[in-house]
Amino acid sequence: MLIISGRLYVEPRHRDPYLNRVTDFLVRTRAKPGCVDFVMAADPVEPGRINLLEVWESQEHLTAHQATANPPEPMPTVLRDEVRLYQISAVGPVFG
Repeated sequence: MLIISGRLYVEPRHRDPYLNRVTDFLVRTRAKPGCVDFVMAADPVEPGRINLLEVWESQEHLTAHQATANPPEPMPTVLRDEVRLYQISAVGPVFG
């Protein structure tokens, strides 16, 4: 399992338009084989921050998605990102 997680930073006035533009992209991506979850959400504390979480069953599924992703264009400029890929070897419940 793979997790892509992190933060994107845009001009605060561009954050809501950015998120509105990606809604259909998120819906399409979630429907792809191997996509466990895909979320981009406004941070409740930092006005220009977008929190990103993607969970994929395998590298093969992620690679297939990336080959056909087709995100919306044009998009507001990402000023910087702090996004990392995590390879997970075991998964279990947090509570109980």
